[in-house]
Amino acid sequence: MINIQSMSKSYGHTQILDNVTTEFEPGCITGLIGPSGAGKTTLIKCILGMESIDNGTITIKDISIPNREILRSIGYMAQSDALFEDLTTYENMKFFGKLYIGKDLNLNHQIDKALNMVNLSDEANKKVKDFSGGMKRRLSLAISFIQDPEILILDEPTVGIDPKLRKSIWNDLFDVRDKGKTILVTTHVLDEADKCDKLLLMRDGKIISYGSPNEIKHKFNADTIEDVFLKLGDDDDA
Repeated sequence: MINIQSMSKSYGHTQILDNVTTEFEPGCITGLIGPSGAGKTTLIKCILGMESIDNGTITIKDISIPNREILRSIGYMAQSDALFEDLTTYENMKFFGKLYIGKDLNLNHQIDKALNMVNLSDEANKKVKDFSGGMKRRLSLAISFIQDPEILILDEPTVGIDPKLRKSIWNDLFDVRDKGKTILVTTHVLDEADKCDKLLLMRDGKIISYGSPNEIKHKFNADTIEDVFLKLGDDDDA
């Protein structure tokens, strides 16, 4: 679904991504993990065509990126919430829905479905400026689901969300994965890494390991993903 070949990205003299080659499969949740500054968010922005690349290629469904039309098949949740504070929950959903939803989908049905998923149905008429940080994250997540996308790209989706709702959101991600969606998730909540089908471990703009959580732990002779990170820190200190 998403194919990246020999891709590099720099800002000035600083190399952010260095010769990255990988692919992301349908029906799979891939966790992008690594220390802050590893290049995870930049990788996502390059996939979305929000950042130009210096070298290499990125294709989605065999179409070269950037491509405006392909964005209709992608649901994206950024690290920072991009919401209209003076509009209500429903008005925000309707605005973004009209941008992304094709004529084959019922807008109101998709709004109701997405708001129910993140437990915001009762807040549909509440203005976003009165939301807590966690509620804003939930609304951003609902917006990423609104057009029933083939690809979901979620950058730290569960930050500020309580454990009970976090579990519910992951169950929804499992459901859409089982329908053949391609899902990329960045997270610093390391117990969430074990929920992913595959992990892409990044450091200093490079991919240093790719595989199932168990494969990653075996490679680093670690019992948990947190132990993997500790070992990476030890390597940096050596």
